[in-house]
Amino acid sequence: MSDNLSWESALNKLKEGNSNFVSDRIDGVLDNYKTNEDMVKGQSPFAIILSCADSRVVPELVFDAGIGEIFVIRVAGNVSNTSSVASLEYAVAHLGVNLILVLGHENCGAVSAAIGGGDNGHNLNHLLCHITPALHACETNEVNDVVKVNAHLTCKQIVSKSAIVQNAVDSGNLKLVPGFYNLATGKVDFMES
Repeated sequence: MSDNLSWESALNKLKEGNSNFVSDRIDGVLDNYKTNEDMVKGQSPFAIILSCADSRVVPELVFDAGIGEIFVIRVAGNVSNTSSVASLEYAVAHLGVNLILVLGHENCGAVSAAIGGGDNGHNLNHLLCHITPALHACETNEVNDVVKVNAHLTCKQIVSKSAIVQNAVDSGNLKLVPGFYNLATGKVDFMES
């Protein structure tokens, strides 16, 4: 791991940023961005967020983060497929990021599609099969319940699919945290264990 923030400090920074967003006190870093030499030289994000691709979920805004502060991977249903896990590995191994937040959200369309079943075509069926374990593990078929279970299971799946992530977790440097974004309020529930 690099000299990056500890996972505890990174998690606190995300919580503080979300509080700013919910309270409408964001600092407008994204509005005032100008290309500068530091950005050209490289990146040093303090957190990784595996988020749904839903257009209503914008992690940089939700966490009041500027360009270059968080490493965002977006895929429908915030699933841990080969490409998303490889991207996570890159940020852990090469950027020294110590926190991964798996961010599900209220009324997720991918989870709703998985609950609905049926034939959605080869590619979407493949994506939805990553959500199937959450359907089986959840006690209800209520979309938001399944979203929360999916975020928890995705954290576990990432660790089981990646030696890089597993080693960082075992060393105590890396923490994976599931989260749930409430569309109506903008608040993120951090579902820490």
